[in-house]
Amino acid sequence: MIDLFGGHPDTDPLDDAGDVQLLDTTLRDGEQAPGVSLTPDEKASIARQADRAGIAVIEAGSACTGPGERETIRQVTGLDLSTRVTSFCRGLERDIDLAIDCGVDGINLVVPASDRHVTEKVGTSREQNRRSTVELVEYATDHGLWVEVIGEDGSRAELPYLESLMRAALDAGADRVCYADTVGHATPDRTLACVQTLAALGPTSTHTHDDLGLAVTNALVSVAAGADLVHGTVNGIGERAGNVALEEVAIALSHGYGVETMELEQVYDLAQLVANRTGMALPPNKAVVGENAFTHESGIHTDGTLKDDAMYEPYPPELVGRQRRLALGKHAGHAGVAAALAEHGVEVTDDQLDSVVERVKRIGDRGKRVTDADLLTIAEEVRGDDRDRHVELLDLTAVSGVHPPTASIRLSVGGTERENAATGSGPVDAAMNAAVEALSHEADAALESYHVDAITGGTDAIVTVEVEMSRDDESVTVTESDSDITAASVTAMVDAMDRLVDEQSVMADD
Repeated sequence: MIDLFGGHPDTDPLDDAGDVQLLDTTLRDGEQAPGVSLTPDEKASIARQADRAGIAVIEAGSACTGPGERETIRQVTGLDLSTRVTSFCRGLERDIDLAIDCGVDGINLVVPASDRHVTEKVGTSREQNRRSTVELVEYATDHGLWVEVIGEDGSRAELPYLESLMRAALDAGADRVCYADTVGHATPDRTLACVQTLAALGPTSTHTHDDLGLAVTNALVSVAAGADLVHGTVNGIGERAGNVALEEVAIALSHGYGVETMELEQVYDLAQLVANRTGMALPPNKAVVGENAFTHESGIHTDGTLKDDAMYEPYPPELVGRQRRLALGKHAGHAGVAAALAEHGVEVTDDQLDSVVERVKRIGDRGKRVTDADLLTIAEEVRGDDRDRHVELLDLTAVSGVHPPTASIRLSVGGTERENAATGSGPVDAAMNAAVEALSHEADAALESYHVDAITGGTDAIVTVEVEMSRDDESVTVTESDSDITAASVTAMVDAMDRLVDEQSVMADD
């Protein structure tokens, strides 16, 4: 087993290395995060990406929730995925029937485990709860379902009762049982004791929440204690403080113990997809998938990273589908600024580099992030370059009082005027679509990220829009501030496109 408390053991980190798998409950427990509601198509797209990532089990939802949820589960089961697809079920035969009707491979049957849930929530006795669990397991297995029994609030249950309840479930034919830290209550020592006890009975899963900030720790402790299936959500979304983040468990097991649970290079795409579909943006400092995870600004760190990729990183970003970034700000050094300029094909003398670094630091001291456009403008001014714009915004009109919202745009591209109109889910989306279509004749560029911050209060607030666009192997980040979010968004996109076109011509000249 993994030796979490004494470093790497001399033998394999697990008795059966590679036998730890992941259950993704993003579509069920993750969707229970406040404000998250996924459409059937959105759930299907997440399920497909999770399947590509090699997730062993996908909990597609709760069939008992309603007709809409059952439609969603049927859409997922109809995708012909390699993964096992399950439905969450309460301790009711009707829930199992609804799950069967959705065509799932199995169920995650939740039954009360703590006295708080057995007597106060359900209003039954321990013995009756145990008998009911046995009957439900037998009913489900008689219908050919894979069955996992989850002891709800198991971390607060009396361990002897939790053990007897889970033993009864396994004896009745359940494929596995699950230790559930339903409210994120447990400490690692409590988790260790519970999971060791259950793992001695048979196949055991673990379901941890992050209310004490211990979700990853408790998941790893569970594996050390014998659990071979870890429940979690992508990006750690979920009720209250969220579930354990699957990507964090996966990289911790891989990097720390040589145990592979998923296709790690798919991690970032999956994280981005879930963030976009749920509207829950990734925090910049989020482990593994946050913007800052592989971004270096400090002069010392940047210089060290340029000399040795592993100097200030525990594992290469490519392992999880990421790329390393050098950010510029008040902490930037000469090596980092020179490297950033070189990425854009810009050469400067030593004296010019001194001037660029000084001006970069001056902007950073004002609390402003130095974008690619900022850096290139500084370099042009320091070098005395006269730069002609290739793409300019001439006119923009957006209308939101219609369905669907529409926008029209007029651009100058290489001296030629172009006009285009488009619709979208809102005026900003329509305007951005119009800009993309107007520029598609010039180059095939992609919008990689879009971020908005309000920097003043009130109804006339100034907003700052940051966009990152890419074209072939080049990318550029631009910010624009305005009281009109639509104008700021399109101006930033057009400026980014202008920079990309200019950069590609520079690279061609070289």
